[in-house]
Amino acid sequence: MSKGPRPLLGLLAGVAAGLVASAAMAAFQAQAQKLLPDNGDEDPATVKAADAASLAVIGDPVPELYRAAAGQAVHYVAGAVIGGIYGVLAEYRPEARSGFGSAYGIATAALVDEAAVPAAGLAPAADETPLIAHAYGAASHLVYGWVLEGVRALIAGRR
Repeated sequence: MSKGPRPLLGLLAGVAAGLVASAAMAAFQAQAQKLLPDNGDEDPATVKAADAASLAVIGDPVPELYRAAAGQAVHYVAGAVIGGIYGVLAEYRPEARSGFGSAYGIATAALVDEAAVPAAGLAPAADETPLIAHAYGAASHLVYGWVLEGVRALIAGRR
């Protein structure tokens, strides 16, 4: 059996692991939000992203009845894509799995929550965000990274 990278297996394992990790992240966030101050009625970035996509495609925002589901769809699609990238990366660069997925989880928090989401206008800039929100995001992405690596390793194996 070849000891080389298996990009297709890595991709499939990463996508599957990304979906499971997204569910774990959502469960963590549902509990953690009970400890955080209320942020008012502001939509989460995932709902704002769904609205932006809907506006671009059909010219209207997501109807109120479907906003929560559309936000969840964005969350899971993003988690699957980010997981797929991780799965392939882990096949070529074992150090990507550092800290049992912790390094990747923190990297995604930095790149997604701290950079891409504010740059897309879906959240305030990092320097306008309370420290507790940064900690919440980092903790959420740590959970994502741990579960991502755990499930990826179950599917693709530890090498």
